[in-house]
Amino acid sequence: MGLDDALIFTRVVECHSFTQAAQGLGMQKSTVSRRIALLEERLGVRLLNRTTRKLRLTEVGQAYYERCRQIMLDFAEAEQAVMQLQQAPSGLLRITAPIEFGQLLLGRVLGDFMRQYPQITAEVELTSRHVDPVEEGIDIAILVGQPQDSTLIARKLFETERCLCASPNYLASHGMPRSAAELTDHRAILLPHDSPRYWPLLGENIACRRVLSCNNITFAREVALAGAGIAALPRMICEEALRNGRLVQLLPGARLPVGELYAVYPSRRFQAMKVKTFLDFLMGCLPMQRAPSLEPVAAGLLTSPP
Repeated sequence: MGLDDALIFTRVVECHSFTQAAQGLGMQKSTVSRRIALLEERLGVRLLNRTTRKLRLTEVGQAYYERCRQIMLDFAEAEQAVMQLQQAPSGLLRITAPIEFGQLLLGRVLGDFMRQYPQITAEVELTSRHVDPVEEGIDIAILVGQPQDSTLIARKLFETERCLCASPNYLASHGMPRSAAELTDHRAILLPHDSPRYWPLLGENIACRRVLSCNNITFAREVALAGAGIAALPRMICEEALRNGRLVQLLPGARLPVGELYAVYPSRRFQAMKVKTFLDFLMGCLPMQRAPSLEPVAAGLLTSPP
């Protein structure tokens, strides 16, 4: 109520009239007069000397007006600053993302984005841990899998196939599985969302013999390349190794869960321009919703989206 009364008082002084101030504020003159009287009563001072023809500030009223006027100017400046932030991307953009996504794609996209919008600064954490955007003050959290928190907005970036892979050395030592059932005799390298008891095959319950589990797909790929076992890897991380023969895809007809990546942020309402613009920019750098590999996408990142 104090700020409202200060605004009314300031308008009365600047208009030199209760009537004109009331018209500008969309209020009744009697309401304006009553609010000024209540303000004086609350402060315990007289701010205005009134006659039928003019208003004159008291000494105390003059000091109060100068402070109120500065507050109103600061308020208007704050509103203008907020509106300017919404007109062009600027300010600090805080992002978290999985390590591999950051290395393969996000770094180049964000660098290109910051070159186009030089008023943007950024803080990025590449991590495998669970991130709460609201609790940690994150603008955009890029997550593997759809988030369960219904209070967050999730925007799907893309999905990538998973495939069973092993090195030629492993297959030379342990043999090539010819059917899903034969996987029970093989060594399994598992990722966090995989069951510790079964191979990650849709519609199948094939028991697995876990020899290693880890929370990083690059690490799992390297273990598979070293010949320690079979891994169900996202194609985005193993495409090159499959092409050059360092890994071999097993059971191409097997159905595995699709890996999905989402951009998660706290709210769509009054979304900061920097967040909206970057999300649109990022989507423009992903030419396919279903991306078999990030490598060919990454090669053309320096072309800005339309």
